[in-house]
Amino acid sequence: MASMLVIATTAVPDHLRGALSRWTSEVVPGIFVGSVSARVRDELWHAVTQTVGNGAAVLVHPAATEQGYTIRTAGTRRRVPEDFDGLTLIRMTAQPKVKEMQSPS
Repeated sequence: MASMLVIATTAVPDHLRGALSRWTSEVVPGIFVGSVSARVRDELWHAVTQTVGNGAAVLVHPAATEQGYTIRTAGTRRRVPEDFDGLTLIRMTAQPKVKEMQSPS
């Protein structure tokens, strides 16, 4: 049975966006929405995880959880889903520190 999914992408290769748009609609740049079977969803997510590169992606789809959905992530993100007693909460990681350039003495 088909169910709705949302995939949000950031800085992913154009060919991945093209592959996702074959099964979903890109409603705004980088946000893909569709209604597909669990098998197609898993195959799409496998393609995302294999080609995300330096970018990042998030998949949200219905699941038999207290919240009614589950979250999967790929790539490096500051927001990390964490399980807290059966609820998925989002933990923010520290922003990477930028090394200050030292001027020559």
